[in-house]
Amino acid sequence: MDPIVQIGKGGVTEAVIKQVDEALEARELIKARVLQSCSDSIEVVKDRLVSATGADVVQSIGNILLLYRRSSEHPVIELD
Repeated sequence: MDPIVQIGKGGVTEAVIKQVDEALEARELIKARVLQSCSDSIEVVKDRLVSATGADVVQSIGNILLLYRRSSEHPVIELD
């Protein structure tokens, strides 16, 4: 899976939050990459995205976040 969202020097902006929110609604599971140019740490980015979108962090390795949020209109992934 390739990263859907890249977070750069601007950090977690409203545009990034909107992009993540839309991608989660469409796909439920997305990968986001925090670029080295980002002024925020991966922990800060993760906390902001989780609180702004209601997503869960499935995995965090290095500068990559894997986020999940069940689609409200078209759920695809079934969790037991």
